Amino acid sequence: MKPALIVHGGARDIPDEAVEACTSGCQRALAAGWSILSKGGQALDAIEAAIVVLEDDPVFDAGYGSHLNLDGRVECDAIVMDGRTLGAGAVSALQRVKNPIRVARAILENCPHMMLVGEGAERFAIQHGIPLCDPEGLISQAERAAWLKCRKDKHAAAHHRGHEQGTVGAVALDKDGNLFAATSTGGTCCKLPGRVGDSPLIGCGCYADSEAGGVSCTGYGEAIMKIVMAKTAVDLLRQSAICADSPAGASCEASTAKVAAREAVHLLSKRAHGTGGLILLDRHGNPGFAFSTPRMAYGYVALDGNFVTGV
Repeated sequence: MKPALIVHGGARDIPDEAVEACTSGCQRALAAGWSILSKGGQALDAIEAAIVVLEDDPVFDAGYGSHLNLDGRVECDAIVMDGRTLGAGAVSALQRVKNPIRVARAILENCPHMMLVGEGAERFAIQHGIPLCDPEGLISQAERAAWLKCRKDKHAAAHHRGHEQGTVGAVALDKDGNLFAATSTGGTCCKLPGRVGDSPLIGCGCYADSEAGGVSCTGYGEAIMKIVMAKTAVDLLRQSAICADSPAGASCEASTAKVAAREAVHLLSKRAHGTGGLILLDRHGNPGFAFSTPRMAYGYVALDGNFVTGV
């Protein structure tokens, strides 16, 4: 089977001055993951490598550079899901881990549970060789400044760099047909301490089923949870390509992957009155993406091996 990889850096109102940084970040994430897949490596290794690049880049709302909660602290969530077994590893409310996706993978591979939170998740990380960091080391200068403005003035998107609803994610398929999806986020600015959004929840911010496809979502978490958007998109992949709001039986001129992405985002707007986006691969590795925000940072590997990125 031909390997495939798609990534995203969040659906949001990305300002013009941040477009180049977002595109570059997605390009580097693709390079990290594809360097593994193109040599016959495993999808799980590739997806972790891609997400780590995005978590380390302060232009994205995940890992270093995450939004701060109401108390001025970072709380990160992440998940990775195995499409073959439907197993997952998820973490939430991490305050002292540089790369939450590493802990999520450790849970997937070494834990009888599928989700750990807070102090318990950090204790598990230590037990599996993942070091903790100083919480201050996760706070970028730009996010500290934005949080201070929100504390002194009304909380407003104008204080931020256009990623009020940012998240990062990736979906990978390897030569053996192994399919994995992953999502990582720092959540929303000035969220209540302990808030958990869609990102680490199976079926909401992430889902993978080797019989259909894999999805990573981004956007307004509370709305995404209402329609279980990742699972909804995967279920749409099981169907033939039918356009949203089209006459019964009318077929689209687009691939099932593209239509499934578009229909899921359409449902998010129509039923949950929320904005966001998603990326996906169908079970054959065909990419699809859609978003209802002004922009979404994304990138995928084309059939010819070239990287395609956009916002």
